[in-house]
Amino acid sequence: MPADRVPLTSRRNGRLAGTARVPGDKSISIRALILGALAVGETRVSGLLEGEDVLNTANALRSLGARIERVGNGTWSIHGVGVGGFAEPAQALDFGNSGTGCRLALGAVAGCPITATFDGDASLRSRPMHRVLEPLERIGAHTLKSADGRLPLTIAGARDPMPIVFEPPVP
Repeated sequence: MPADRVPLTSRRNGRLAGTARVPGDKSISIRALILGALAVGETRVSGLLEGEDVLNTANALRSLGARIERVGNGTWSIHGVGVGGFAEPAQALDFGNSGTGCRLALGAVAGCPITATFDGDASLRSRPMHRVLEPLERIGAHTLKSADGRLPLTIAGARDPMPIVFEPPVP
């Protein structure tokens, strides 16, 4: 052992007690917002990560008719519109850099009889959406406009979504 290294010794100590508050998770926060928007009535979420991707997703869901408001530090109230209840947005849904929000919202909108345009920043515009669009088209949604399977893209949701069996090519 080199001379500048001293071995460490571990000794039993007393019980560790306390409270740890960890920040919210981006992926779970986005999913909570979308599920709340698809539910009927109010959903309360605490511990929501209030980062840019989550906030962009919340803004997009507001454009689809969900009422979403911050009611406290990390606590949000979502008044959902029900499955198939999204309203056609007046403008493109801007997800900024949120690939998770955009891809999951595409799936939620695909089951509604509305047309919506999805957009994002330059980074999100460079990411392919083919692997998401293919199963959505199988349920009855239609991609009306897209730049080679990338954003901005316009999708018309299925009037009567059809169930499918889908095995993703990517785990």
